[in-house]
Amino acid sequence: MNALSHEFDLSNATMLPPLGGRARNARDRANLAAQWEAVHEAAAAIGVLAQLGRPDESEAVTRLPERAEANGGYEYDMVLRGVDDLAAVMQPGLRALLALSAAGQDTTSAALTLWREFHASRDAIIALAPEN
Repeated sequence: MNALSHEFDLSNATMLPPLGGRARNARDRANLAAQWEAVHEAAAAIGVLAQLGRPDESEAVTRLPERAEANGGYEYDMVLRGVDDLAAVMQPGLRALLALSAAGQDTTSAALTLWREFHASRDAIIALAPEN
């Protein structure tokens, strides 16, 4: 039997040490902020494809990386993992929507579904770092 290779093939993946055992540095904080901004840029594109436009984001949304860092500990680690998971879902979803759009297909329904999933996931991640 032949094994198929696809983008989810983890046979050559490098295992990273658990986040809890290492100190966070400025690069970790910058990566979290950049990834948080990137998923919102992807969500904005999905909103356009869903014919919803680009929403204004509240301060509770935009300041999540700073709150997570201030809370520290497992809350920071959970936010970091949650944002990473959200990015992993958004990337293939947006890629598929853009391919459909380029082929002249109506993306409204599919984009709206992904947009709703994004917001539900984002709200769960925000709940991990509540405002003090």
